[in-house]
Amino acid sequence: MTLGASTVDIKPGKVLLVGEAMALFTAEQEGDMAEVETFGASVAGAELNVAVGLSRMGQKPVYMTKLAEDPFGGRILNFMKRNSIDTSLVTIDNTHPTGFMLKSKVSKGDPKTAYFRKGSAASTLSPADVDAVDFSDISLVHITGILPPLSETTLAAAKELIVKAREHGAYVSFDPNLRPAIWPSLDLMRKTLVELASQADLILPGVGEGRELFGADDLESTAQAFIDNGAKLVVVKDGPAGAYATDGKDSTYVHGFVVDKVVDTVGCGDGFAAGTISALMDGLTVDEALERGCALGAIQTQFVSDNEGLPTPEELKAFKESHRRAE
Repeated sequence: MTLGASTVDIKPGKVLLVGEAMALFTAEQEGDMAEVETFGASVAGAELNVAVGLSRMGQKPVYMTKLAEDPFGGRILNFMKRNSIDTSLVTIDNTHPTGFMLKSKVSKGDPKTAYFRKGSAASTLSPADVDAVDFSDISLVHITGILPPLSETTLAAAKELIVKAREHGAYVSFDPNLRPAIWPSLDLMRKTLVELASQADLILPGVGEGRELFGADDLESTAQAFIDNGAKLVVVKDGPAGAYATDGKDSTYVHGFVVDKVVDTVGCGDGFAAGTISALMDGLTVDEALERGCALGAIQTQFVSDNEGLPTPEELKAFKESHRRAE
């Protein structure tokens, strides 16, 4: 059986995601954010975006984070509940604030972002929080490269999370999601993310991440570098063109979907992750998982919010029927 026609063995259960959820304020006018007069409020965070996508695709996400009892924390908690995300692992910390971020509005290219997260409640997540989790009904654990650099304790928590997942037979997916600005050094970023990636079952990088971490310069070499590092399945995002996957023995490529205009690129990778993971958990083939990932990533480009456009199965079906595939 070819890789594209194969499936991944993941036990039934919930998906545990761990990270920092933040309040998001998006500029409603283009220009320097220091001069913009109005911002629209929403909620963001890479792992939270994936949780929203999973929930809308019928999965059961459990999101672990820490929030303050402040308006930002209240907004995030209400948002999670509206999106049927299990909040049982959310801790309220009244000694640290909830983080927030600003995002510019652009008509082309990627928007600029400004983060206000230092000393946040989520940055106090630690191995003790992970050790308190009941993993008996967790089938998959998803983390990104954003959690580890938030603090020394979140780095330790990320490592403990993979250890616990392994002990309980949970599948581990990892999105490197490089954020050099929040790491103490590039060397520490590379060393840590390569170490975490070596213990994951599924890796979801882009070519840029392969270049930064391994010096790879294309889809194939990026995927092979992660395989050689220890991953079982690597799915490399190829922007709007599609996605490439390999297990080190066989490979496959699936073309993406064409959209008329890109509104905002932020959250596309998270949409891709949610699509791919949800499809694998549904027992679909690797090709079908890549197709769903490409579809959710493309849908996300049509919305300013980082997660507003993530579809239900019915909305996904309508999108696929109305949009042609890339060639």
